[in-house]
Amino acid sequence: MNALPITPWELSLAALLVLAMAATSIALQLNLGKRILMAATRTVIQLTLLGLVLKTLFAQTHWGWVALMGSVMLLAAGREATQRQSRRFSGWWSFGIGLSAMFVSSFVITLLVLWTVLTPTPWYHPQYAIPLLGMTLGNTLNGIALGLERLTQGAWQQRMMIETRLASGEPWPQALIQIKREAVRTGTIPMLNAMAAAGIVSLPGMMTGQILAGADPIQAVNYQILIMFMVSSGAGFGTMLAVHLGARRLFDERHRLRLDRLRPGKA
Repeated sequence: MNALPITPWELSLAALLVLAMAATSIALQLNLGKRILMAATRTVIQLTLLGLVLKTLFAQTHWGWVALMGSVMLLAAGREATQRQSRRFSGWWSFGIGLSAMFVSSFVITLLVLWTVLTPTPWYHPQYAIPLLGMTLGNTLNGIALGLERLTQGAWQQRMMIETRLASGEPWPQALIQIKREAVRTGTIPMLNAMAAAGIVSLPGMMTGQILAGADPIQAVNYQILIMFMVSSGAGFGTMLAVHLGARRLFDERHRLRLDRLRPGKA
């Protein structure tokens, strides 16, 4: 059984749903209409270009092109991680913290799965490496963005409490410990919800795609469990690392709170 083909005309019918959502937002004065349309436009353009790139990569199967594609995805994810935060770190730190956390978590986990679980030949085969990295990066990006948003907002809103604890002699890790914990919890909520609801409330994306393409449901389930474990661990470790790096950036060597290192972002 093959997947049913989808024509551009049929996709345009589906796009009417997004247009209706944008029109409703405008009617309700939610100031989301432009963002919805821009996001939908980016989705179409980016996924179309990705399809063309992947078609070329699958035909080439060269590690250099796979590495280049992975690097571009990582750089884009590092940028997007802090684009919509209400307060973010100034300078290159805003980009560097998210980039570093995603590289350490997502890249390592993807390589581990390719080397020890799937073991394709060659191990960097783009049919496996690029989709796995993309799903891990996407979920890790969400966790990092939520975690850093909670961290910076918490530090800003509770700055008087933090200053009081510092003045009483507490080191910065102790003065910020509760805010850090809440930031990590916030960043891992989407991942925990996805795992808890999988198979009961929702059919995850990869499993749905394989079933629609005619794959054996049990094999689709096995792949989906692997993906869930991958993206969950990537999001968890990435959020923990990003929150730790961000918390350290909020203080100087003398344990002084440095909120001047934050600047307003695009909330």
